[in-house]
Amino acid sequence: MEKAKYDRLTKAGWTVGTTAEFLGLTDEEAALIEMKLALAHSLRKHRDARNLTQTQLAKILGSSQSRVAKMEAADSSVSMELLVRSLLMLGATRKEVGRVIAHDSTVPAA
Repeated sequence: MEKAKYDRLTKAGWTVGTTAEFLGLTDEEAALIEMKLALAHSLRKHRDARNLTQTQLAKILGSSQSRVAKMEAADSSVSMELLVRSLLMLGATRKEVGRVIAHDSTVPAA
């Protein structure tokens, strides 16, 4: 968050924090959620790069379009294993998957 925005919000009496703080997540829980979101985002990017529809990807994976939509949304019913397996089936390398998981997207509030 930009410092000017942070200052404006705190001056107005707002409490500024992270989603993890708001939800009361442990560092480990927050890290798992970040990894799952990153995998889901990567799946969408790989699908788009191959110009596939969700239905076409579903056929490749032996699944349904609605399941692919849930995977791309990082739905709670989707396992990280399924996301990783799907990325590998789309041609991602283990190294690429590792980079996706290792990427730290957390940014301090101020």
